[in-house]
Amino acid sequence: MSSKRVVITGASGLLGRAVLAAFKNSQWTVLGTSFSRTGEDLVSIDICNHAKTEELIRNFMPNCIVHCAAQRFPDKVDKDLDGTIRLNVEATKNLAVLAAKLGATMIYISTDYVFDGTKPPYSETDTPNPLNTYGKTKLQGEQVTLESSQDHIVLRVPVLYGPVEYIGESAVTVLLQLLFDSESNKLVSDSEIRYPSHVDDIAFICVKLLELKQTNADVKGIFHWGGKESMTKYGMVQDIASVFQLPMSHISPDPNQSQGASRPHNAQL
Repeated sequence: MSSKRVVITGASGLLGRAVLAAFKNSQWTVLGTSFSRTGEDLVSIDICNHAKTEELIRNFMPNCIVHCAAQRFPDKVDKDLDGTIRLNVEATKNLAVLAAKLGATMIYISTDYVFDGTKPPYSETDTPNPLNTYGKTKLQGEQVTLESSQDHIVLRVPVLYGPVEYIGESAVTVLLQLLFDSESNKLVSDSEIRYPSHVDDIAFICVKLLELKQTNADVKGIFHWGGKESMTKYGMVQDIASVFQLPMSHISPDPNQSQGASRPHNAQL
């Protein structure tokens, strides 16, 4: 059996699609899972159903799993905490334990939101202190992943952008809607500093980590990867307006934090 067999959860999502394509282009045998969509290399399954998930993965027998599936919108987490815990923590633990039993390596995609944003930039050895429930559930996911096997990998990444299927799929592209809605004046946060990262870059990192892992057992534990450009939401809107040549006279910078779930001021990785 090939040593390049990978299961990708959340493979129909913003990051998952890029990860799926990157592994296929690197000549891996891939199986992607999604909650509702099916297609080439894509199987519909609820990964919170542990029995069916285990059956699917055992039948495929991967030597790697990339776990992209998550509830990743902080404001939605607070509205469905039980569902978020099932997906972000319990399903993660099940996958990590199963991977360990099969002798497979799992990459768990985590977030810069595990940090409180008070002392950037953060290294892999800095102590997490998440401010919101989303960050807390992702940190719990990290913990159950690494407790399941010391050979597993946690990859922390910041806010992501890339080819979207709808404008709200990315926290970056959703800002375009503010430029379209020009009938009323709007305030946009110019407070929290983010480091937008393209999904193709994250996908490339996932492939390289697992290919290195096959020849170097020391590739394990926590890794950070993020873009170098620092931007607030208002700064992102300015760049988007420039690219698409859209007026933004109706948008003003807001020095206050974004409304909703608490977010770190600067969680640079």
